[in-house]
Amino acid sequence: MNQILIIILIGLATIVSTFLGGLFAIRLKDKLHLILGFSAGTVLAVALFDLFPEALTLSGNEKLDTVMLLIAVGFLAYMVFDRFFSLHAHNDETQCDNPGHRGRLGALTLSIHSFLDGLAVGLAFKVSPAVGWILAIAVLTHDFSDGINTANMILKNHGTKKEAFKWLIVDSLAPIAGISTAFLITISMPNLGLLLALFAGFFLYLGASDLVPESHHHHPTLWTTLSTILGFLVLYVVIRCF
Repeated sequence: MNQILIIILIGLATIVSTFLGGLFAIRLKDKLHLILGFSAGTVLAVALFDLFPEALTLSGNEKLDTVMLLIAVGFLAYMVFDRFFSLHAHNDETQCDNPGHRGRLGALTLSIHSFLDGLAVGLAFKVSPAVGWILAIAVLTHDFSDGINTANMILKNHGTKKEAFKWLIVDSLAPIAGISTAFLITISMPNLGLLLALFAGFFLYLGASDLVPESHHHHPTLWTTLSTILGFLVLYVVIRCF
């Protein structure tokens, strides 16, 4: 089969996988606290078990110190941006002055990550079909959770289902946009690895500082905690198996 056709089919598969994950989250909005708990686990698992190892592999094991530094920079940069530019402040009723802004920021970060996923797949196929397939399978396995996380970022910050649906479309199309961009630019795998390290830091902040606390806010801690552990375990098994 023509390699370009294969890449197009992979891009379409990422759209379907991401979109189904988002629809799952939107449909079960009443169980949002449990989905948030699961989502927190998957976001952290993606950072620890997917982005970090991939960043290290692509950039070269000898750049471990640089990769770790960029993860820290990503975490701190997102924290600074979130605290000083997202206009997110709780009052006594735990409402935000601008609740939708933080949700859009999180959804945008996830969408950019999906774009980089597609970019990595496209570039990998240019280097070697075998490497391309490995990355494509890895991307497809967590696209479903990416869709869940994108919808959750909007819904948990008081966004509407319509807005969540719009961002879901953006996140679903992002991988195929990344794949298409790969044919127009040249970027070395080491540099792509460093970008993934930066996003690992973003995801660690999103999961630990935002999704985990929000999941059990005014909800039973036991069930949301179990949901987070389940999210970790599911993504760990998926990433390790594929």
